[in-house]
Amino acid sequence: MTYPPTTAHTKPGPQPGADDLGTYPWVERTGGQMTGAERRRLARPLAASHAGNVVGRLAMLLRVNSGRRRDAGLGRRAVPDSPLTRAALLHDVGLPTRVPLVDLTRASARAAQQVAEQVGLSTAATDTLRSAITLHHSPGVSHEHGPVAYLLSAGAAVDVVGLRSWQLPPALLTGVVSAHPRAGFKREFTAACRAEAVRVPHGRAAYLRRYGAFDLAIRTAPFHG
Repeated sequence: MTYPPTTAHTKPGPQPGADDLGTYPWVERTGGQMTGAERRRLARPLAASHAGNVVGRLAMLLRVNSGRRRDAGLGRRAVPDSPLTRAALLHDVGLPTRVPLVDLTRASARAAQQVAEQVGLSTAATDTLRSAITLHHSPGVSHEHGPVAYLLSAGAAVDVVGLRSWQLPPALLTGVVSAHPRAGFKREFTAACRAEAVRVPHGRAAYLRRYGAFDLAIRTAPFHG
């Protein structure tokens, strides 16, 4: 499959601008390398995530967390079974990057685009998918970025560092890990992020490792393995 050059953008997806940090067009344009101003923009949401994680994890230790009595009902819901959901988990397939100075999310988004085209996803939906993948590696993805980007970011955060795990029932967390053993995930993911940071020194993996204590956050996530 032939991909567009890094300077091209696919309409009607997000276009370059002051607020496009982390989107697919931004990654295509910059390779995921952040300027000083962009790194400073991420400082506030990263600090907020840190603070929330400390408070939430403390609540879990003291058994006063909000999820301890919550019935999420997730185990009673049907698992999505569309051709797209059956194809793969693609958001981190590019980790670590094989292209120096170009972050992992570009390869992940391009792989997702190929799958989307194979299953006949619309152009608009493909744009949404690609930017959700490239955005999920940034702190502070919110509802304003759209439901797909928000849910992917939230899901990845709880899986990798346990962010907001205190809002979920302990039995649900235990059941998911039991059904899907992590098989050394913490060790492997930490090593992959370390390699990513070396290959893209001004990218988001390097930023999270330097300012977000990412290795420690992964190691202390409330999951075994």
